[in-house]
Amino acid sequence: MLLPSTAPVKMKEKEFGEGYLQQLPTNAGVTNSSPLFERYFLSTSQEIVIGRDPSCQIAIDGSYGVVSRRHAVIRPCDPNGWLICDLNSANGTYINAESLLGCRILQAGDRLILGDNGPEFIFQLLPKSSPVSSINLTPISEAEQGVSFTQLFPILSTGQDLTKKGYLIPGIFTVVFVVLMFATVGQPETAFFNQMLVATYLAGIAYYFVYQLCGKHKPWWVLFSMALSTGLILLSPLLPLFILIFRNILPGRLPLPDETVSFPQLLLRMFFGAGLMEELLKALPILAAYFIGQKLPSPWRERIGVWEPLDGILLGTASAVGFTLLETLGQYVPEISRNVGLQSGDSIGQLVGFQLLIPRIIGSVAGHMAYSGYLGYFIGLSVLKPRKRWQILGVGYLTAAVLHALWNVTGLLSGLLLAVVGVLSYAFLTAAILKARTLSPTRSQNFATRFFGSPK
Repeated sequence: MLLPSTAPVKMKEKEFGEGYLQQLPTNAGVTNSSPLFERYFLSTSQEIVIGRDPSCQIAIDGSYGVVSRRHAVIRPCDPNGWLICDLNSANGTYINAESLLGCRILQAGDRLILGDNGPEFIFQLLPKSSPVSSINLTPISEAEQGVSFTQLFPILSTGQDLTKKGYLIPGIFTVVFVVLMFATVGQPETAFFNQMLVATYLAGIAYYFVYQLCGKHKPWWVLFSMALSTGLILLSPLLPLFILIFRNILPGRLPLPDETVSFPQLLLRMFFGAGLMEELLKALPILAAYFIGQKLPSPWRERIGVWEPLDGILLGTASAVGFTLLETLGQYVPEISRNVGLQSGDSIGQLVGFQLLIPRIIGSVAGHMAYSGYLGYFIGLSVLKPRKRWQILGVGYLTAAVLHALWNVTGLLSGLLLAVVGVLSYAFLTAAILKARTLSPTRSQNFATRFFGSPK
């Protein structure tokens, strides 16, 4: 049941018009005379914002996740009317069970719902003979309304929101992985299994962060297939072929540990030997998904294929997760564990390998996921604008390769420069996500999380 904010609407009495919103118990077929909810009178000179932000004139309780921080606004319009507009809310605004697109004029009796099964209001007009000053304008406080059954057992009323919003899934995975990690503590023979658990968990959390920023649904098995496909490519004969082309034929030979190389030469080698080679490897599953989607009937082609930049970002970052996991667990961690273990013992080697694993996986958000997601944006953009396809793909591929090369080069030179490149790479990725959300043909269905500021 919805409880109005205990703070009164802060407007002078002389500004009140004859229109008001009557709050209703959610999903309870009652009339607008319900005694549990007071009226919010509308101003004839000021707009009224409705949302979860405490600064809103009508502030909704924060437990209602379907309501955006600034969800909708009611503006006065001549003569003696009010206009309601949706503020690009995540879950939409409904007037008389119809989705509100843009703005519309309120009519007496209109039923306003914020989000799916969210708080409800009904718009009414006072008779001219009814003095506004005779009506209490302060909502009834929660202490005066008693306690409902769903307030005592909140899971009975918020279970649906738990599955829709970003609260439940990361918590469940955290509990499962923690239990599995506790089960392997102190067992040397399960050290690699424990490393794999931690790496998978951290990579999953990093990817979930990007997924929530993108705000577009993509089946989990499609995303898992992207990561798996990239891992299989790295284990296939394709990798030696790519190494032959980019590092032997092209000037991409990686420097030896004791080799002295100038900065321009090192950057050139990393551009070919790491940037161009690895970004193309990670892009192969995205291109495969695009071609597969072209052959499938709807809705499978939309679920699997690449039809817009958000698809490319989601598939690209998933591909990067597979690359990062295999590279970290299959190369870097075993190598450093072995080298340190020969000098200081196996237990110290395993500890140092574990310490390397954590920053490499978490850093993938500003590393492999950033480059591949950025390139994925351009792959999706080329689908929206096929006439400029090769120009778009060329710019995306070269930019991602340059960022990748800069990361590798600065990692060998300076920790401070590495941090600058990492921030820059992450900024490129988030900028691409924001632009992709703007360009998305399904923008009205976007559920993207807002970490700062107002809704989209």
